[in-house]
Amino acid sequence: MIKLYGGARSRAAIVRWYLEELAIPYEFILLDMAAGEHQQPDFLQLNPFGKVPVIVDGDLVLFESGAILLYLERKSGGKQLSIEQQAILSQWTLFANATLGPGIFVEASRERELLKLMTPLNEILSKHPYILGDEFSVADVAVGSILSYIPVLLKLDLSAYPAIVNYIQALSTRPAFKKGMSLT
Repeated sequence: MIKLYGGARSRAAIVRWYLEELAIPYEFILLDMAAGEHQQPDFLQLNPFGKVPVIVDGDLVLFESGAILLYLERKSGGKQLSIEQQAILSQWTLFANATLGPGIFVEASRERELLKLMTPLNEILSKHPYILGDEFSVADVAVGSILSYIPVLLKLDLSAYPAIVNYIQALSTRPAFKKGMSLT
């Protein structure tokens, strides 16, 4: 069984959401980040940077939420994806972590980046219900999790982006989202 290490209000919730979507059994190990459990020698053996999330799946120890999401996508054994389809999933997962997250959550760049990021995302989501079309994918977990934090953590006015607002609302009704993101 996969062990998922995380803290309250951490990116581990994103991984929990996807584990729930895939119905992959896991054990969630909640670390007390305020008490520094993520800086203890045992945990630092799993992630020398002392950050969460981390999964342990047999002999595999993996950190970074995006890498974990892509691993789970491949592990789930769902649809057989071409190398091109895998690259597109990687593109969106990396976009969420490297571009969207910092663009929204780094206050110094938020004003400059918000319009550049949200306008094309709103356009994409106005054409179909999910990032890649009509089917939910790991891209939606990666991008959707970042977007779903906006109303909770930042309280930004998203009324100029109705497709994004609808997307966030639709994702938040998914049972796996409710269960997985519950410790955010």
